[in-house]
Amino acid sequence: MATYKGIKGFSIQNLSADPSNPIEGEMWYNSTSNVWKESTLTTAGAWATGNNMNTARSYLAGAGTQTAALAFGGETPPYTGVTEEYDGISWTNSNPLNTARAAFAGAGIQTAAFAVGGETPGAPTGATEEYDGASWVTTNPLNTVRRSLGACGTQTAGLAFGGNTGSPTAATEEYDGNSWTSNPTGLNTARIGVRGCGIQTAALAFGGLPSPLGSALTATEEYNGSTWASNPTGLNTARTLLGAAGTQTSALGFGGATDYLNTKTAATEEYDGSTWTSVNSMNTPVFALAGAGTQTAALAFGGYSTAVTAATEEWTGAGAPTTKTITVS
Repeated sequence: MATYKGIKGFSIQNLSADPSNPIEGEMWYNSTSNVWKESTLTTAGAWATGNNMNTARSYLAGAGTQTAALAFGGETPPYTGVTEEYDGISWTNSNPLNTARAAFAGAGIQTAAFAVGGETPGAPTGATEEYDGASWVTTNPLNTVRRSLGACGTQTAGLAFGGNTGSPTAATEEYDGNSWTSNPTGLNTARIGVRGCGIQTAALAFGGLPSPLGSALTATEEYNGSTWASNPTGLNTARTLLGAAGTQTSALGFGGATDYLNTKTAATEEYDGSTWTSVNSMNTPVFALAGAGTQTAALAFGGYSTAVTAATEEWTGAGAPTTKTITVS
């Protein structure tokens, strides 16, 4: 009779704990849990519940990756500057924003993020702040003050686009780590509640509202560092105030509201640089949330479901490594 060693050329290992980075097809026996296990790749993406933030809020911003994320600002209510760091397991409070705000945008990584625009208790703001992994420092503001805008990029090469100046705007500005420069060529579709991802020279903008009382958009646009180009293939589910993660050619859009009445959705879609594909939905419909990470390892946190929430969900995309327990009868 053929044996595993005869086929593979080596024996199955007897381990007290699962290996930290197994290769696809690797098998082992976990002597602690007394089960056989195998490393495989996921065939479909799915959301899993993570640990809650310390402060429930909506209309917040996020940055970073699934295992090193940053959540900041939002509305509890009232408006807050609370900042939290996520290590892939739990959230830890850090120093707050200098300007408490909601309906703003942010981008970057956990140790080098920026926050821009939004709504303060008094009025809309163009305030910009940078985070160094410990505290926030105020820098130069946007040229066009607005709220409900989109942003992406890095702390030294950021991008802000769209938003609400009293009416939807298409205004696009580039950030160099110190100040903002307006691009005379804005979005093709002015909108409120737009979301995006990518870098300053290869950005993606999607969703939003064309007016405060309008129907949500599917519109998708790509930025090449100079101009925006509309993609005739938009989101499958029109929405605004959704979460976003990834890059221009490998993006993830999730949650949001399908209309100005804030009808919530849990719909999740993947973008391959050309087309959006619907995949498995979030566990809870939510809008005005924040996102971080990549198309295959994203993080969704905060927002409004039946109330302001502190909930966290982790997305594992298709093709990600996973461990399967082998049942032997």
